[in-house]
Amino acid sequence: MPQIAKKKSKGIITWPEDERPRERLLRLGPQSLTDAELLAIHLRTGYRGTNAVELARQILRKFGSLRALTEAPVPGLLEIKGMKGAKVAQVSAAGEMARRIALPDQRERMRIKTTKEAADYFQTRLRGLPNEHFRGLYLNRKNMLLEDALLSVGSVDQTKPPIRLVITRALQANATALIIGHNHPSGIAEASESDRIFTEDLIAALHPLRVKLLDHVIVGTEKTFSFADSGLLDELNLSCLAPVRK
Repeated sequence: MPQIAKKKSKGIITWPEDERPRERLLRLGPQSLTDAELLAIHLRTGYRGTNAVELARQILRKFGSLRALTEAPVPGLLEIKGMKGAKVAQVSAAGEMARRIALPDQRERMRIKTTKEAADYFQTRLRGLPNEHFRGLYLNRKNMLLEDALLSVGSVDQTKPPIRLVITRALQANATALIIGHNHPSGIAEASESDRIFTEDLIAALHPLRVKLLDHVIVGTEKTFSFADSGLLDELNLSCLAPVRK
């Protein structure tokens, strides 16, 4: 009895040249491609029976959009059929490039003069990350950014860097001011009790060094929380620096 041949997906190489994503991009520009076709160029190949564009469509169906894909954790990408180490690395790298492109050019010359500018910066850097990332922006007396340091990465719930690490980076950068920020993977931009305690401890540790904590920003899905704007930073400063009564 003759076997029924399985239907095979035709590879992109068999498509007419004017339909291939790479050739169309070179001829008409990247704006001529769909989201799936742009992603397929990064993937380069699919897997047996599925070409790169079809794989890209499967990935976008799973995550919903290119933006959501840039926020996807590496383990989540590895779960997709046809996504091996090299492809996952390419997609993750492209997502991180998109994040960094959104940051201002020449960050070493950047000035952060307002709490809104700090919040906008941290939102671009931290929004949508699957784990909690804690960063410090180290500034000079003119509020010029000296260093943007990743201080810790933790679980979905929370992470706080050792205060000695935050201080060491301040001394290394010769900073006179600091803005700290972290994201809440839950998406809720509110200060927890542990956030408040950490901020209070950091203020007390920085005071003898004459390094001022200007703000602590918490990034949620759509909103941010500022210790400075809420008045909580002033409250903690008063609490930490008030003379002890005998």
